[in-house]
Amino acid sequence: MSEHASAAVAAAKILVARRLTGEAGPRLPEPCRPADIEAALAIQAAVTDLWCESQDDSVGAWKCLQPPPDKLVVGPIYTSTINSIPPVAIWPKGDHARIEPELAFFFGKDLPPRAEPYTPADVDAAIARTHLALELINSRYEDPASAAFPEMLADGLVNQGLFIGPEVSAEKSRQASEIQIHIEYANGETSEHAGRHPNTHPRAPLYWLAEFLRSRGQGIVAGQAVITGSYAGVIEVPLNTNIKVYYTDLGMLEVSFTAK
Repeated sequence: MSEHASAAVAAAKILVARRLTGEAGPRLPEPCRPADIEAALAIQAAVTDLWCESQDDSVGAWKCLQPPPDKLVVGPIYTSTINSIPPVAIWPKGDHARIEPELAFFFGKDLPPRAEPYTPADVDAAIARTHLALELINSRYEDPASAAFPEMLADGLVNQGLFIGPEVSAEKSRQASEIQIHIEYANGETSEHAGRHPNTHPRAPLYWLAEFLRSRGQGIVAGQAVITGSYAGVIEVPLNTNIKVYYTDLGMLEVSFTAK
């Protein structure tokens, strides 16, 4: 095993252990800390291999954005961490869950590795349905702000899972550049969030992801979902209470969270 591969495996063992316990820790040790995007992706892949082998799991979804030139925003989401029936057990932050309101695009056809690039029409034709979704947020670092971007990328960009809500109109969702997010809590309190997709077009990151994976000899598998960016950043919501999240003109999901 090469020195770089050994470093990736060493980092992956640390991050997988933290995923299993929910305990955050310091930055990765210098010898295995990624210095650039490629090193980060190698660790991310090693985490996936170790996690899926040890937990008998698989990649059930991806998170992505159409990234700026100096970054890559992509990460796997594991099948065992995807839920659709509340209450959802999570690693909380204090007495709160951290969520990001998103759309999840489910693929009904494979987009396997191939020589020919995938067009937006190819990607659109492979999408089977669209759902409301919440990305579930948690970092494996005690102080994420102190970690460089490659370290965050190596750790899957603070993802700890995904909650899938009801199916929504494909046509409405593909035009949903802006969505007003309205949240109702069981105690009667509410909050409003003026939602805007970070890439404007909610399917734009899908087109980028299909090409990114293809270029690396990977692909999207039928049955996988892809989330493409939060409409309102990170929102903290209380544990052990019923929550209704309304996506104006699209629909509503109902959820509650409990600590593992």
